[in-house]
Amino acid sequence: MQKIKYVAIVVLVVVVLVAAILASSYILGRSSSSSNSTGTKLQIVAAENFWGSLVSQLGGARVNVLSIVTDPNADPHEYESNTADAIAIADAQLVIVNGAGYDDWALQLIAASDTPHQVVLNVQELIGQTVGANPHFWYSPTYVNETVNAMYQDLVSIDPSHTSYYTQQYAALNASLAVYNGRIDEIRQDFAGAKVASTESIFVYLAAACGLDLVSPPAFMEAVAEGNDPPAQSIVQFDNLITNGTIVMLVYNEQTVTPLTQSIKSLAAQYNIPIVGVTETVQPKDVAFQVWMNAELLDIQNALNQPALGS
Repeated sequence: MQKIKYVAIVVLVVVVLVAAILASSYILGRSSSSSNSTGTKLQIVAAENFWGSLVSQLGGARVNVLSIVTDPNADPHEYESNTADAIAIADAQLVIVNGAGYDDWALQLIAASDTPHQVVLNVQELIGQTVGANPHFWYSPTYVNETVNAMYQDLVSIDPSHTSYYTQQYAALNASLAVYNGRIDEIRQDFAGAKVASTESIFVYLAAACGLDLVSPPAFMEAVAEGNDPPAQSIVQFDNLITNGTIVMLVYNEQTVTPLTQSIKSLAAQYNIPIVGVTETVQPKDVAFQVWMNAELLDIQNALNQPALGS
């Protein structure tokens, strides 16, 4: 009887301790969600690190940002979420998603958590695009600028007592982005109308911003982006663009590699067509968005400057 009584007391103590821990965790969680009154940092989750880099620069010392999709060796289109992602999103005060089918897993986690007062910035909805649109919005300088502005507005809305700080950060980020925007202007001025090709739809927005004539078959680019086999006719068309000397540069998505895209790349190399590799996510993943993007633009500029242009 004494042994049973002892066990009962131990169980009771454990239950009380667990309850106390849960209660304190709840209190801590509640206090951390009120950053504008306690001074704690805002918890932000970005589905991908290109948006995460930008909001991190905007929020500075006032935010903790977790970017979920960061792996340089994986195709972001095929990302599968996990329990840690679900917990992070449930605890976030601001969640940034790309939309357009690119990160449906994040939208599902947001809906499942149903966190009160959570702000969700869906880039696709912000810029008025449809779910079926080309999802590579971060390759459009116009969409990037619109998204940065929306991020700034969200930070001020969530944490109004630090508006002046966010305003300073916003001005600094815009000044930094000016270099990236300036290089796009240079390419447009020097190479407008140059015929180029891309193995995937990732380059559509940036080609337009740079004034380049992207002539690779849309059916080919879209199929590769969606993980499907391109129509046979589009493959023949792509090969002809290379062998006939129509294009002066090939843009190659290094994160959606297939035997077919590799063969296109090899054929371009055989015909001495400059090849520029681009990526879906920030590379290296610890550099700022604009540093990554400016490096890719510099590669594009150098490729277009090669003697093959117009030959």
